Amino acid sequence: MAKGVNYALLKKGGFMRQKQKGYFSLRLQVVGGNLTAENIRTVSEVAEQYGHGYVHMTSRQGIEIPFIYVDDIEEVKDKLAAGGVHPGVCGPRVRTVTACQGNAVCPSGCIDTSTLARELSERYFGRELPHKFKFGVTGCVNNCLKAEENDFGVKGGMIVSFDREKCINCKVCTKACREGALSFSEEEKITKQESLCNNCGRCVKSCPAEAWTGEPGYIVSFGGLFGNRIFRGENLLPIIRDKETLFRIADATIDYFATHAKPSERFRTTLERLGIDEFKKVIEEAYNG
Repeated sequence: MAKGVNYALLKKGGFMRQKQKGYFSLRLQVVGGNLTAENIRTVSEVAEQYGHGYVHMTSRQGIEIPFIYVDDIEEVKDKLAAGGVHPGVCGPRVRTVTACQGNAVCPSGCIDTSTLARELSERYFGRELPHKFKFGVTGCVNNCLKAEENDFGVKGGMIVSFDREKCINCKVCTKACREGALSFSEEEKITKQESLCNNCGRCVKSCPAEAWTGEPGYIVSFGGLFGNRIFRGENLLPIIRDKETLFRIADATIDYFATHAKPSERFRTTLERLGIDEFKKVIEEAYNG
């Protein structure tokens, strides 16, 4: 076995010590839950040759290859890299970004989740912070990915507009709206109660006359936790219309956490200790540019 093993460095690179001496479970970076067939073949070959012939699928769309012997680590990294597969990270840093399939595949999707997950990963993945920090992206308000469980959750939505002239009074949209935000009367025809609208965009997707149109947007939640403590991330801003604003808010969030958190303190705990109002001022400033 190799001498002078730097366990902290290995953990930073996705290698987690097992209970079996000298063995590690390797966490892989699976951005947005997407792998190619070539990636999967590579993982299979590495697991067969260097592990015990199986992989573990994690709760955050990741893959872990257990039973990697310490002396094989560099060779394993080279084999994976040749197949386009890269290690993830552990410890106090930005983790792999998770995402559902979004509007590229799912009829309910409002945003391109895969592209956004890659962009967030390129911008933040592996950044050193006081504690781990998780991004999650879900394509619509059906919320399959459970965005509010993340430190920074992004949910796809739509800013909708209505053209009364195109409306044929079929009332399909009133049936499609699960929040009861739309109603029909002979006098006013279709009316919308703004306070009930959750930006789901179902009116847009259901309208046969294209009287409803929608502009994709991002609904962001902050400070979610799902572990020893459970806390639903909070929506503190209106729906965001563009990526430039979204990234500005993400920058401000990460910087706030990096500046104000104590070592080994999760983002939610930082917000509770300092007060949500102080953080809200920071992200409102970012939102307004």
